[in-house]
Amino acid sequence: MATILTVGIAALDIINTVEAYPAEDEEVRATGQRIARGGNAANTAEVLARLGHTARWAGTLGDDADSDRIRASFEAVGVDAAGARAIPGGRVPTSYITASRATGSRTIVHHRDLPELDAAHFAGLDLADLDWLHFEGRNVEALAAMVDHARRQRPELPISIEAEKPRPGLEAVLERADAVFFSRPWAEAAGHTEPAAFLAATLPHRARTVTWGAEGAHAAGPDEAPRHYPAAPPERVVDTIGAGDAFNAGALHALAGGGDIHAAARSGNRVAGLKCGVEGFELPTMR
Repeated sequence: MATILTVGIAALDIINTVEAYPAEDEEVRATGQRIARGGNAANTAEVLARLGHTARWAGTLGDDADSDRIRASFEAVGVDAAGARAIPGGRVPTSYITASRATGSRTIVHHRDLPELDAAHFAGLDLADLDWLHFEGRNVEALAAMVDHARRQRPELPISIEAEKPRPGLEAVLERADAVFFSRPWAEAAGHTEPAAFLAATLPHRARTVTWGAEGAHAAGPDEAPRHYPAAPPERVVDTIGAGDAFNAGALHALAGGGDIHAAARSGNRVAGLKCGVEGFELPTMR
């Protein structure tokens, strides 16, 4: 098993489950509510810990009660968050999520005014014993500096980046990664409706995947044609919140174990499918 650091945001998720998503100006009753820690890199770290890896997370937290709740949630699942930066007076970001039982979809309204992790704090982290380093593709200027720092400190350390949403300047940073995990919204924002065509046209000299919901994922190694890997859905879809984060963890599980990007896509699909069959990330045994 590997020691893996994920870098990104953590948030407080307030999740309301409804029978069907309401129309505008409609009032509906929630059939359930739960509060959980969210954030892409944070969720990925939890799944990695559940897979048996030594998982670390770096990002920013405040000094409010909700930030304490997030710290406790990391500790409970075995994620080391000692590398987080505490912002005095800061309040943790919040995501308000409406999950529809009718479709299995979720709609998110996110609010944050907490600064993201800066390159200076990242430069103070110890990377010496890491086997893999994974970033959320956000906060582009700081991300570029963090990737450059890691390359100087540990030239041999594999780096992956999640490319969920297009951001100015991000694609140039992706060129510096060993593996890139694209989302369907990124591909569609780039004008693509076919995942294989998107991968063929994007970062051809990098290992990369793109997830496509119920269709599964496509993957391509450097200078390879993309291949399709079907999804691994559960018998019953219970909760899709964080499925992409679980895919990333499954992909990292394979890559850090010596697998290639195709093994990563298969593993990512399997872990994402298991996640969709349970609420939260209390997944069945996957090791």
